[in-house]
Amino acid sequence: MTVHAKLDHPEPRHLSDYNVVAVGSSAGGLRSLSALLAPLPAEFRCAVVVAPHLFRGHRSMMADLLDRKTNLPVRQAHDGDAIVPGVALIAVPDLHMLADCGGIVRLLDSPAVHHLRPSIDLLFESVAVHYRQRAIGVILSGSGRDGAEGIRAIKQAGGVTLAEDPDQAEFSSMPTAAIATGCVDFVLPAHDLALTLLQLSLAHTSHD
Repeated sequence: MTVHAKLDHPEPRHLSDYNVVAVGSSAGGLRSLSALLAPLPAEFRCAVVVAPHLFRGHRSMMADLLDRKTNLPVRQAHDGDAIVPGVALIAVPDLHMLADCGGIVRLLDSPAVHHLRPSIDLLFESVAVHYRQRAIGVILSGSGRDGAEGIRAIKQAGGVTLAEDPDQAEFSSMPTAAIATGCVDFVLPAHDLALTLLQLSLAHTSHD
């Protein structure tokens, strides 16, 4: 697949116009998440919420592993955590993670969606409801199609959507399914997706 960014996106906005970056990943996701988060500075202007597909019944070390790879603080989410700029919150195994009104995280043990908990679609849909045009959705490596409907929801709410280039992803199914919705604005390798966010941030800084 040719790496590209759509040129028909609405009038450009800067990263400070956004409040939250929602990220979904599955198989092969740790490598992609590392590449996405590594370039982000501690003063990154958005909150980051991440729903990876995790093994049930096992304590996840993903937050600890990612925290060592970036200057952006990475924490495992707890119910009621504030969604704040410059912090990445990672879902816990076997619980859905949703953004709630008032900018907080909710962790729920409600039924699995398509046999998945946490569900990327549920996270993205909640972000679309509460953040609308101030949301960014990112789909990384993974098998299946979780996140595709969530990407659609963020796009329809006026947000911006990104997907890892399937040719660069370790597992291409999830980004391919997201792209197939026709609702993805940018398709790039994970590291370049991070650089795109940083370039938007720097462009805003230069106009402050």
